[in-house]
Amino acid sequence: MADIQYLEQMATQVRRDILRMVHAVQSGHPGGSMGCAEFFTALYFQQMEHNTDFSMEGKNEDLFFLSNGHISPVWYSVLARSGYFPVEELATFRHLNCRLQGHPTTHEGLPGIRVASGSLGQGLSVALGAALAKKMDGDDKLVYALCGDGELQEGQIWEAAMFAAHNKQDNVILTVDWNGQQIDGSNDDVLSLGNLPSKWESFGWKVLIGEKGNDMAAVLDYLAQAKAASGQGQPVVLLLKTDMGHGVDFMSGTHAWHGKAPSDEQLANALAQLPEGLGDY
Repeated sequence: MADIQYLEQMATQVRRDILRMVHAVQSGHPGGSMGCAEFFTALYFQQMEHNTDFSMEGKNEDLFFLSNGHISPVWYSVLARSGYFPVEELATFRHLNCRLQGHPTTHEGLPGIRVASGSLGQGLSVALGAALAKKMDGDDKLVYALCGDGELQEGQIWEAAMFAAHNKQDNVILTVDWNGQQIDGSNDDVLSLGNLPSKWESFGWKVLIGEKGNDMAAVLDYLAQAKAASGQGQPVVLLLKTDMGHGVDFMSGTHAWHGKAPSDEQLANALAQLPEGLGDY
């Protein structure tokens, strides 16, 4: 069990990793990645029961599936820093023939990745399949998944939501990165999601709302609440309010950094706001 100061320091280091990876190749998605640093850090360093001696099947351990695969930089950073592969490999992000592709894939054999993702709307369905398999195998561990809020505009999400509730899949915890932004602008401008908590409740899910998605102590508490709510006959969704680009003043709260790499000057400015504590790769 890591202490909160270490987890906060890790989240800051993860943000440094994200910025440096995307800057180095002038390609990638820093905004959503930065906003989810606390979530991924809390999940992998505290909440999940997982094994860095990776197997695709993942028997007797918690599993995680990333649906919005474009935020791969934050996942790669946390996987490396939690021991799945060498931290130095982060320097190969988006290089030709590397294992750290822009969207996670499986054919490169990168430990921690169980499904290719990035074609939005599919991750929850995959997570539900894995959760059903765990039930059939008598495996009492949980399946976690993350999707973006803009991704909820995909119809497959709601088909999966109906399926999960109908089948009482209470070993699934979905987190929605509720930052209010997507590639073309705010969710409200592109296609309003309406009353999101009521939508999920009407589909038969246990709904938790996390107002402070970039506060480590709060995120730890939300994830603990979600775990405590599992096993009670219905799937659980955590609507986690985050700030896209969190941690860097000129990136914060805007869709402009959804898929844009910082310049040399912008990188220097951003890193100056994020003190190095655990060592850059």
